[in-house]
Amino acid sequence: MKTNNLVLALIVSATLAACSGHGTRAAAPAMVSGDLLAGSNGMTLYVFDKDAAGSGKSMCNGPCAANWPPLFAIDGDAASGDYSIVMRDDGKKQWAFKGKPLYYWAKDQKPGDKTGDGFNNVWHVARP
Repeated sequence: MKTNNLVLALIVSATLAACSGHGTRAAAPAMVSGDLLAGSNGMTLYVFDKDAAGSGKSMCNGPCAANWPPLFAIDGDAASGDYSIVMRDDGKKQWAFKGKPLYYWAKDQKPGDKTGDGFNNVWHVARP
């Protein structure tokens, strides 16, 4: 009987450890900062007009992604509420808000900067 209790305790412990959130984000991948969305680092997030909402695809790849780094999702992250995950051309996962992939702007220097808003009339601050 003691062996069964020990085995049961080990199974429960292993299950709890597996469900503890290791490798996953407990909170939303972005936060509301004033009237815009920001990454966990406080940096402004943007959307791209060439991305079709709900397409599950990012149109900003290669050199574009060097200037507009994606808000990457990690293995174990799961879509929730207005947040979904799209698969990029390079095989990496990217967060999307209301179906629109989210990006940083490489030229923003500090939290609160939004120097990419309106860039080439196709980049805009992501708003909740």
